[in-house]
Amino acid sequence: MGVTYIEGLVRGLSGKEENVKFLVDSGATYSLLPKVIWEAIGLESKRKLSFTLADGTTIERSVSEAFVTFSQGEAHTPVILGEEGDEALLGVVTLEILGLVLNPFNRTLHPMQMLLC
Repeated sequence: MGVTYIEGLVRGLSGKEENVKFLVDSGATYSLLPKVIWEAIGLESKRKLSFTLADGTTIERSVSEAFVTFSQGEAHTPVILGEEGDEALLGVVTLEILGLVLNPFNRTLHPMQMLLC
């Protein structure tokens, strides 16, 4: 199994922006911003949610919202406010908002087939 990174830009309500290198994590629900990034763009906690890690432990983290821009598009998305040592993750909610899907065979992002049912 390989890893896929994507470069993007995140912006808070203040208009401040930061470049971010995201690890595309199709197992993560929400995207995560490292503490240094979300503090720099002025994000504030909107709510707290519980998340289950791969080893089964549960943690509580604050969640906010940010505007993200990638070469494939831009969108407003929920983000987990990471703590010291956390890596930027691009989760499936953000991917779906952008209309993207990860091809697990060659680890590339592609437009998803959009359904209107």
